[in-house]
Amino acid sequence: MLTIYKLFMQLPIGTQNPDDNKPMDFSDPIEVIVFIVLPVFIIIMYILWKKKKN
Repeated sequence: MLTIYKLFMQLPIGTQNPDDNKPMDFSDPIEVIVFIVLPVFIIIMYILWKKKKN
């Protein structure tokens, strides 16, 4: 029974393993824009939109 569970728990060939991820590099301006500036901008715009709607 345990061997069946081990077979189902394996990652398919060609898929990305979570251990393959690299840490974020904040010296790259694209990553700063995508992961910090855009989410903050979207949250601010949502708050302003909700205030305007009310």
